[in-house]
Amino acid sequence: MKRKDYSEQRREIILCNQNVGYILRTSKKARRMRLVVYCDSSLVVTKPMRLSDNIAEKFIIQKASWILSKLEHFKKFKNIPIKNSRGNYLKYKEEARKLVNERINYFNKIYNFKFNKINIKNQKTRWGSCSKKRNLNFNYKIVLLPENFAGYIIAHELCHLKEFNHSRNFWNLLAETIPDYSKIKKQLKHKGLNYY
Repeated sequence: MKRKDYSEQRREIILCNQNVGYILRTSKKARRMRLVVYCDSSLVVTKPMRLSDNIAEKFIIQKASWILSKLEHFKKFKNIPIKNSRGNYLKYKEEARKLVNERINYFNKIYNFKFNKINIKNQKTRWGSCSKKRNLNFNYKIVLLPENFAGYIIAHELCHLKEFNHSRNFWNLLAETIPDYSKIKKQLKHKGLNYY
């Protein structure tokens, strides 16, 4: 059985007079601090092994406004079913574009890849794709997914700009920003949202 390359601790912190629980994950592969807010109102903070827990806590406090806004965001979308329709596409297209641009900007501070266009599409089955013309395409319904799923899909397609395959090099590249990618892959499969 494959060993985990990270350890986890459950903790709590006060952000703007609100008690927020979070998981502090210390990863061997992480190169820098990373925050993920899940749709179930949980927060996962990933830090490299070389950084102390105190630095992680200061980082969370610095990002308090962003964290609380994301928690509020997922309250808004919590009970929205994912249905394919022209109406939903028009309703959520710009929200999806905002999310995709935000996460690409975040991940690309690490990768620094060049790409052409970002397109938000109304597709029945595909969640994302990367074309040989270096265009990144995403389904508008990505905004209705839990943030860890959306982040995985966005980083996945971004990595195809360098590795246009699913080789070991590709997965190592993805692990730089999504160290728990294997776990997320299994969760997607379990929910019937297979994404390779």
